[in-house]
Amino acid sequence: MLAISRALMAAPDLILLDEPSLGLSPKLTKEIFEIVVRINRERGTTMLLVEQNANMALNAADYGYVLENGRIVMEDTCARLREKDDIKEFYLGMKETGAREGQRWKKKKTWR
Repeated sequence: MLAISRALMAAPDLILLDEPSLGLSPKLTKEIFEIVVRINRERGTTMLLVEQNANMALNAADYGYVLENGRIVMEDTCARLREKDDIKEFYLGMKETGAREGQRWKKKKTWR
């Protein structure tokens, strides 16, 4: 929160946030993301967010890029990304079939 406050003092057009949830409790993570969304909406400050917590990032952002091994493998609005089967299974932990129906580690992502 201190780093975000210090960045806001300069009234920037863009703030880069690298893993803001790293090492934080779920409650603090939720608060940080609420603050990030509020800054974006109220001040109009663009936020470039790099985050491994895909669920929080996709719910906070408007547009997203999925990177794997340093490559952009998918990009779209976050609403559309949340609906994609690969994102649901590999990043959000959602699966439509039962756990014993297939071996997850053998399934290939569609972007390969």
